[in-house]
Amino acid sequence: MSAAASDTTRSLADVTQGTIAEALASDGLWLDLGAVTLNVRSDSSVLAAQLKIVYGHYPFIDKAEWADAHIRIMQARGLRRWVRPQVVFYCDGRLAFDPFPADSPLPLLEWGANWLVAQRLNDLLLLHAGAVERDGFALLLPAMPGSGKSTLTAALTQRGWRLLSDEFGAFDPAAGIFRAMLKPVALKNASIEVIRDFAPDSVLGPVFPKTRKGRVAHLAPNMASVQRRHETARPGAVVLPQWQAGSLTRWEPLAEHVLFPALSFNAFNYNLLGEEGFRAAITLVRQCPGWQLIYSDLDDALATIDAAWPGVVERQAQAEGS
Repeated sequence: MSAAASDTTRSLADVTQGTIAEALASDGLWLDLGAVTLNVRSDSSVLAAQLKIVYGHYPFIDKAEWADAHIRIMQARGLRRWVRPQVVFYCDGRLAFDPFPADSPLPLLEWGANWLVAQRLNDLLLLHAGAVERDGFALLLPAMPGSGKSTLTAALTQRGWRLLSDEFGAFDPAAGIFRAMLKPVALKNASIEVIRDFAPDSVLGPVFPKTRKGRVAHLAPNMASVQRRHETARPGAVVLPQWQAGSLTRWEPLAEHVLFPALSFNAFNYNLLGEEGFRAAITLVRQCPGWQLIYSDLDDALATIDAAWPGVVERQAQAEGS
């Protein structure tokens, strides 16, 4: 777990698409996500343009001493290079996934990178949750697919919350803090238009219409979130979101025995960590108040969270001072 060894004042947005493509085709592009660094190489003709959009605020690093994972997104060989071209995902020299269409290297990179992080970062408890920060404290949004987790996470980041991750609540049990695993937010199907309407100035990458999860587009993290990706956050609160068409906003407190499975059973590596994972989950449940949020109106949902947040900050501050 490390940051890239060398940094630069230039971002991917500052350099040309050709410069990014040259880095990908040579020693690679280092993507410093906060808690983890990826080295990405590729001969795809379109990946550089896609990265320039959704990783635009990230530093352009084409030389570094270390990466936690080495990824290659390469054009499929043989007939596939000419008939229905595809790209394939290699990690540390091994083919890891089924091929994707050649025009869709970004979703292959994103999903493959998520899989690698979930497999490898076992010094952290990796909760399957959106994670945002305000006032130094983390708000976790654990949920099952289709619950509106990514939509709500994305919306919060457009209203003053710092994005830590759309996919990982990365809790460091030894330090008692959350670390950023900062990648673009993957929006699916109707969520794409919801966020476009909600935040017209947000930066969305291309729409990939025929993935295994339907239509997918990626929301670029804003500059502040990228610049602060090495800042940690203390445990704050947990909200279990559930989008329901036409529903009034409902905000209901949750008992500890409900919060515990919502966190632990949605963790990627809870079982692997054993006793350490259990103790970490118990620590979070006892420290963080939790609510169920049922909503259909995004503005109303955010207003409800914002209204509760000062009480969370006060509670955590009092606990730290006692």
